[in-house]
Amino acid sequence: MIRKLNLPDGKGRKDPYRGSGRRIPVTVPALIMLSILMITCAGEKPLKPTLYIIGDSTVRNGRGDGRDGLWGWGDYLAGHFDTTRIRVVNRALGGRSSRTFQTEGRWDRILEGLKPGDFVMMQFGHNDGGSLNTGRARGSLRGTGEETEEVIMERDSSLETVHSYGWYMRKYITDTRKAGATPIVLSPVPRNMWDEEGKVIRNSDSYGGWAREAAEQKGAYFIDLNGIIADKYDQMGPEKVGPAFFPGDHTHTNLAGAKLNAGAVVEGLRMLQDCPLNKFLSDRVAEPAAD
Repeated sequence: MIRKLNLPDGKGRKDPYRGSGRRIPVTVPALIMLSILMITCAGEKPLKPTLYIIGDSTVRNGRGDGRDGLWGWGDYLAGHFDTTRIRVVNRALGGRSSRTFQTEGRWDRILEGLKPGDFVMMQFGHNDGGSLNTGRARGSLRGTGEETEEVIMERDSSLETVHSYGWYMRKYITDTRKAGATPIVLSPVPRNMWDEEGKVIRNSDSYGGWAREAAEQKGAYFIDLNGIIADKYDQMGPEKVGPAFFPGDHTHTNLAGAKLNAGAVVEGLRMLQDCPLNKFLSDRVAEPAAD
C-alpha cells in the first residue's frame, strides 16, 4: 500500500506524518521517482516485442512504396503477424551488403533500440559479390572464414579491414543475442535465372550455403528462403515466373512476387517449431501498414 504524501504548500504547513514539524524538501528527482512509482503501481503494460528485418532491395525496394512496381518481401511480412502483440519494422535498404549495412552505421542504430524479447530477421548476399574498394565498394570476402583483407578505399583513401560474408553474418547473430533478442538467418531469395534443364539456379553453394553455415556455427535459426521459393518457381516454370513476378530485371520482384516471398518466409518460419516468433503469427493475412 502506498501512503499518500502531503507536501508543504509554501505557507509553512507541517507534514502530519512527522512529529518534528520539519518541512519536506521537494526536489525534481523526487517528483520523477514518485511519478515512476505511481505508473508502475498502476500496471503499465510492457512494450511490445519488435521484429526487425534487415537486408537489401529484395527485402525493401526504394522507399518501400512500390515505385516502378517493385516491392521487397519485408514490406508484406507484417500482414502475417498479429500486430496488436508484436511490432514489425522493415529496416532493409537497397544496395547494401552484409558488410556495408554495418560499416554505414545502420546496424548500430538498430542495436540502440534492440531489447530483450525482440527478433532480427537478416537476409544479405545479393550485393556481397561486388568490389572491395572501388565504386560502391560493398563486397565481402567469399565464404565464412576468419581471413581478412586490408583495402584502401577509392572514395577517400581510408583504410578498411574487410571480412568474409560469414564473419559479418556471425556478428549480426552475436550482437542480436547480446541484446537478449533472437536472430533468424535467411538465405537470399533466388533470381529469375534458370539452368539448361529449366530449373531455377539456387545459391546453396554460395551465399545461401554460407548463410546456413554461419547460422549453424552460432546455433541461430535458419530459413532456407532460397530453396522454398525456388521450389515454387520450378513448379511454375520460366515461362510463367518472369512475366508474373519480375517486371524489370532478374532480381527485383513486383507486388505479386513480394507477397509470394513473404508467404515463403512464413512457411519457413513455421518449420522452426521451437522458434518463439511463431506465437505471434496470425491466421489471417492483412495488408501492411506503414511502420
